[in-house]
Amino acid sequence: MENLAGTTETAVIVPVPAADAVVDSYRQELDHSALWGVPAHVTVLYPFLPPERITAAVVDGLGEVLTRTGAFECVFSRVAWFGREVVWLAPEPAGPFRALTERVWRRFPECPPYGGAHAEVVPHLTIGSTRRAGTAALDRAAAEVRATLPIRAGIDRVRLIAGSTAPGSWRTVAEFALAGC
Repeated sequence: MENLAGTTETAVIVPVPAADAVVDSYRQELDHSALWGVPAHVTVLYPFLPPERITAAVVDGLGEVLTRTGAFECVFSRVAWFGREVVWLAPEPAGPFRALTERVWRRFPECPPYGGAHAEVVPHLTIGSTRRAGTAALDRAAAEVRATLPIRAGIDRVRLIAGSTAPGSWRTVAEFALAGC
């Protein structure tokens, strides 16, 4: 297992490499997590356990949940917003992402999605937020990304990642292939 020294938090994500060609340059400019080294992704569970609680048993528990989940296809064909603060891509269907979150949360009930801050889990791939840019830059990115859609993606793995707010600090702790891969 990866050494977690220097990390302050963990997350469970679905990497979406198929989106990189379209969103990577925008994410580098507009999304704080890209600066930290987090790839284009849909979040399964964040925050996850504190790094000091990540053990072989935790990784095994994640694996038990995730490797019984089937791989699936999705399409990102719509740009959406959370208020005017975050611009993101909506995956269709969203149900398999919600199911991943529910399964992992059921196995680790002390880790509610987004710390319990939101009543509903909305699967999304963040393009950018007002944490890094103004709304004019987000509007421009939304329009330019919209013109390149759809993005078709095969979802075949989930990662446990860990890092901090330091640039380039996030790294993969464990990767799990979904069933059928």
